[in-house]
Amino acid sequence: MAPSVCVFLCVVVCVLGASHGCLQDPASAYTLTGAVCRLTYPAAVVLNEKTTKVIEAAFQHARYPSVKGEKSLLLVGKVMYGLHNLEIHNLTIGRSAFELRAGEGITMEISNVSAVFRGTIEYGYGSWLVVLSQTLDFDIESQIDLGIKPKLYCANDKVAADTSDCYLSFHKLRLHLQGDKEPNWLKKLFTDFITFTVKLLIKSQVCKEINKVANILADFIQDTAGQFLSDGDISVDIGVTAAPVITANYVESYHKGVTNYHNSSALIIDSVFHPSQLTENRMLYFWLSDQIFNPMIAAAHKDGRFQLSISGAELTELFNRSLCSVTPEFIQQCLWDSDSPELRLWTSSVPFLNTSTLGSTVWVETSGQLTCGRSQSIPTLFFQTRVVVDVTASYSEKQLFLQRNSSQIFVIRADLTSQNQTLIHEDESEDEEFVREAVEKIGVPKVLSVLQTEITRLLDKQGTKLFDIIHPEVIPRDGFTVIQMDFGFPHHLLVDFLKKTLQ
Repeated sequence: MAPSVCVFLCVVVCVLGASHGCLQDPASAYTLTGAVCRLTYPAAVVLNEKTTKVIEAAFQHARYPSVKGEKSLLLVGKVMYGLHNLEIHNLTIGRSAFELRAGEGITMEISNVSAVFRGTIEYGYGSWLVVLSQTLDFDIESQIDLGIKPKLYCANDKVAADTSDCYLSFHKLRLHLQGDKEPNWLKKLFTDFITFTVKLLIKSQVCKEINKVANILADFIQDTAGQFLSDGDISVDIGVTAAPVITANYVESYHKGVTNYHNSSALIIDSVFHPSQLTENRMLYFWLSDQIFNPMIAAAHKDGRFQLSISGAELTELFNRSLCSVTPEFIQQCLWDSDSPELRLWTSSVPFLNTSTLGSTVWVETSGQLTCGRSQSIPTLFFQTRVVVDVTASYSEKQLFLQRNSSQIFVIRADLTSQNQTLIHEDESEDEEFVREAVEKIGVPKVLSVLQTEITRLLDKQGTKLFDIIHPEVIPRDGFTVIQMDFGFPHHLLVDFLKKTLQ
């Protein structure tokens, strides 16, 4: 049942409770890690295709402050100048490339960034003979290559980016002064030291803005993942336990995966994660421990999530199937002669999950109550069962599917009551067998059907349907689950991010 909720809720944790901080040694952090995300090189290629949009936002969103200075020139004397209202126009970005550097970080090259910077130049010059001042508009044509070597590290339990290793190479930076008077000697005079000043200004502000945007993007992705994993009073702490690891083939991040419910938090210890449990054949991997699933299931149980009511024609339709056991007469009367029969089901104990290579096994005690009609004098069936069910999950066509492989049902109690008095039935064993078979053949399939529908609805509400998830596989292992997939970049996330960044 519930394991699949957790599996697919964790799909967006990576794009990158417990109070422990980030550890320097990833191996030491493994035992405290509930979820791992591995983004392989092919996935990085897809993400890099969108990099130009973020870089473009950084250029356009950068604010270039006014600059004032002075220069002593031969014959002319002291020249004072000011650059004001610098803005960027006609921005185009050429090719972008990247490389994963093991143990170091990521190298990104953005080539052929073409832009026109426009502003106003105010200048004054003079000697002991003459003093003049003037203000002119100017354009600066530029062609730039941009290089960044971002490093990922751990800060405040999040993945953060350091892009201070940033450089700009100017292939062209041509100053055009405008106005009624544009003497050639003045243009030549300003070309050298004004363009040098503009170079420093552009480099400083663009690199500063890229670092800002990179960290806003990192926070945006992780906050979005955190919101995706929150519903009502239940949330999951996806803070990182160690800095991401970068190899030539993938980037891997380690997350707490701690469930928070009201004022309580779970604790993950002795996690069994090891990097060898993941491969590099697919674009994106999630490793999820059972120690994530069980606290989430417990929180959902305490929050009253595992309840189901079935009534009227829907209920009678469920029992229109042949069972090996005899349907007790009072059940028949209740279902077909009563004007409004209702069956209520709920978990009466905290479900427990264990994952193995065969699938996920869930143990839970469930209670049910069948009410016949509106009159309190009409008998009601109350029963308790212990259910052990093996389930595997899959996801395709934006729909979650839960497949029952086997189940065992044990009847703990089955009472037929009227006005709070237990009625004596001639053959209680037959009634118990009917309850056991009905739960196994009708109840469990119905509950799984409702769960997969409701979980899909919740996933759609959180935005999963907007992702292009390609051939996802849910692979159960001993004590953990691996989800592997290819994907198309969720363009809506980039749009939302750029909107918020440019506000």
